Amino acid sequence: MSESNKAARNKELVVHGFTEFAAGNIDVLRTVLHEDFIEHSPGNPSGREAFIAFVAKAPVARARLDLKRVVADDEHVVMHYHMATDDDPRGVAVVDIWRLVDGQIVEHWDVVQPVPETARVPHGMF
Repeated sequence: MSESNKAARNKELVVHGFTEFAAGNIDVLRTVLHEDFIEHSPGNPSGREAFIAFVAKAPVARARLDLKRVVADDEHVVMHYHMATDDDPRGVAVVDIWRLVDGQIVEHWDVVQPVPETARVPHGMF
């Protein structure tokens, strides 16, 4: 079964935003996030401008982001990626869940897990 057109558009929008953000373009968030964006990650603020100000100072803004997989349906896009920094080359595995309405991200959830030593993960994290 192929992706619906809506799922494909949602996936394209989120992947474009991710790619631009990963390249250092934090302003792309103003085009993809709804003004009343809701954030579910503890400690992170809701609202587009508050979230952008927060994330611009967060480690993710300076990290290397290596996208591993994307799953989309008509309402959600799920991304699985590796986030690493020079200070933490093993980094973390991240799963972001984005909910979209009318071509903008309206909600976000995430799960973050430290990447252990290779010997502890015989089948790999990704």
